[in-house]
Amino acid sequence: MTAHRGTRAYDVAVRAEALLGEGPTWDPATGSLLWLDILGMRVHTYDPSRDHRSVRTTEQHVGAAKPRAGGGLVLNLRDGVGLVDPDGAFRWLHHQPAPGRRGNDAAVAPDGSLWAGTMRYDEAPGGGTLTRLTGDGSTRTVLPDVTVSNGTGWSPDGRLMYYADSPTRRVDVFDHDAGGIRNRRTLVEIEEGAGFPDGLTVDADGCVWVALWDGGAVRRYTPAGTLDRVVELPTARTTACAFGGPALRDLYITTARVGLPTAPHPLSGSLLVIPDAGQGLPQPAFAG
Repeated sequence: MTAHRGTRAYDVAVRAEALLGEGPTWDPATGSLLWLDILGMRVHTYDPSRDHRSVRTTEQHVGAAKPRAGGGLVLNLRDGVGLVDPDGAFRWLHHQPAPGRRGNDAAVAPDGSLWAGTMRYDEAPGGGTLTRLTGDGSTRTVLPDVTVSNGTGWSPDGRLMYYADSPTRRVDVFDHDAGGIRNRRTLVEIEEGAGFPDGLTVDADGCVWVALWDGGAVRRYTPAGTLDRVVELPTARTTACAFGGPALRDLYITTARVGLPTAPHPLSGSLLVIPDAGQGLPQPAFAG
């Protein structure tokens, strides 16, 4: 099967210069998209219906921000996972500082638990983890000894979990049941020269969309691991993707400008969007 390659399929949702744009997440309660600048310590909110933008700064590098069921946000920070209440007050849910390590990508599972990844700043092999947290703050490490814990998502029926530890160049798939995972196997391996799998999302057809760091593209893979769509983008460091908009039809894509060996493209660090890219799945809020 030949993958369909998009040409100028994207629009610019928010022109920005984020050092490490990441973590797009649609919040249906507010009709807005959350996205981050990890190294800039900013949580951005974008309402496409009004073209309205706001920014919340954090005191630490922030790897993920997700809506909570009762309002507010859960944040995956350098020193652990914290909660922002609806009135803006902050408190720690799980505080576990580790020198040289920070929180990275995170996702909310169908049962409302948060699966929060970590990595070392120097990207030392095995220096990161993937941990499951529930609303009462209880934790369980589900994957130890990962390197750069990144995209995590679930199939429409919740029975499969997809996961990328970026330096492996793989998107892996697990059987998922009652908050546990087993039977790890490879869904797809990204070929040399095409970049590294970063953030990902799963659509209503069960296909996996993967942003490629140093690949300047987003790819869509079928549940069988077949590549069926490539959207090429002008920014080499494509970091993550998520469906948003009232009908969950638009694919939002974050980008980064940090560490590029040559002058970044003018859109590096911006939030891009592919209108009517497909049908996304409603994402659960964190049950805490």
